[in-house]
Amino acid sequence: MSFNIGLSGLYAANKALNVTGNNIANVATTGFKSSRAEFGDQYSQSIRGTAGGKTQVGSGVKTMAVSQMFNPGNINGTGQALDMAIDGNGFFALNDNGSRIYTRAGAFYSDKEGYVVNASGANLQGYPVDDNGKVIPGALTDLKIDTSNLAPKPTGRINETVNLNSSDNAPSVSPFDPATVGSYNYKFNTPVYDSQGNEHQMNQYFVKEAGTNTWSMYTTIDGRNPADPTLATPLKNTLPFTTAGKLNTAAMTSGTVTGGLTIAPDKTFTLDAWIPAEKNAAGNWVSNGAVMRPGGVALDMLATTQYNAASATTAKDQDGYATGELAGLTVDQSGNMFANFTNGQNKVIGQVAIANFANLQGLTPVGGTAWKESYASGVPIIGEPDTGTLGRIAGSSLEDSNVDLTGELVNLIKAQSNYQANAKTISTESTIMQTIIQMT
Repeated sequence: MSFNIGLSGLYAANKALNVTGNNIANVATTGFKSSRAEFGDQYSQSIRGTAGGKTQVGSGVKTMAVSQMFNPGNINGTGQALDMAIDGNGFFALNDNGSRIYTRAGAFYSDKEGYVVNASGANLQGYPVDDNGKVIPGALTDLKIDTSNLAPKPTGRINETVNLNSSDNAPSVSPFDPATVGSYNYKFNTPVYDSQGNEHQMNQYFVKEAGTNTWSMYTTIDGRNPADPTLATPLKNTLPFTTAGKLNTAAMTSGTVTGGLTIAPDKTFTLDAWIPAEKNAAGNWVSNGAVMRPGGVALDMLATTQYNAASATTAKDQDGYATGELAGLTVDQSGNMFANFTNGQNKVIGQVAIANFANLQGLTPVGGTAWKESYASGVPIIGEPDTGTLGRIAGSSLEDSNVDLTGELVNLIKAQSNYQANAKTISTESTIMQTIIQMT
């Protein structure tokens, strides 16, 4: 028996204890990946390799590798907007003072300049967006939160789905007067926005014409004529219907309608002469300094029907909005970072990138639950989350350590027993040596 065999066993048991102890120490570390010590036996070889295989005794044990286990940990919600976890394969890419590192720990924050960073100050990387909020894939950049107000968007299109009751009679009061309820059959309003984000109310009144499949539609904005706010006279258009209750677009002639909205070639209406207005100190209606959207406001009423059912608006939307202040952030499973504004709008401000490697065991640990690429790991494959083999992003969540505490405690007992057993072999060898010495 050789002392070296026992010593190699002690070294191996000590290595196992260190690995297990490190796993246990990081059981609560976000994104931590546990390790395991891998050992192999040793055999002495003669120069010619002629040692008898059937009588050869091993010369101990050696550590072959300390491998990291990249199986995922549990994902738990945190409620923090910039916390992220990767559900699947991949790593977050970080810029650490010009050096790129990779991590599974997704606890991120916003620094004083608005950049998304981790606790060590490394910048989270991803893809930028253009002025229209479209992601520009390609070269990575440090993601930054734009805290400026969202610019207002003037209304450019309104879509309405309306049914007008075919069994209604013509109003008993004539002529039409917006202030007189009995002079119209149905009314609803829609908010519209000018170039400065000011909200205005567009009112539409519908009057059934006696004995025909025809309705008159009267339109005002803020109770005034859109083209001349000094007038209370509404714009007037005719809505003809077929005997089946559908809008009779064939009877609608494209071109300017005197005193009404322009009928476009696709048979939608166009509000092309709106002057946004407000009351001045004297109580007079004057321009508020803003303008309508260039090209006018398209009013799509092609889904309007005349059926024997109560007059009602079943769907309505418009694409304008007022200015908004940043109210929060969200991240979807594709890694798109959305800025949420007080006006209810969301804007993509960047997309988190995901990196993966052919050989995860080849990555070089650099501390802080991060790794660097190496020759053994291969170059990173970087792309958008939830594409190919790359995992998806779980927003407002963090990935727990993948350490199995119960298993590690068992490993701790096993390593301790191995250490004691190898120490016993050294003690036995010492006793034998003492016996030989005493015989001489």
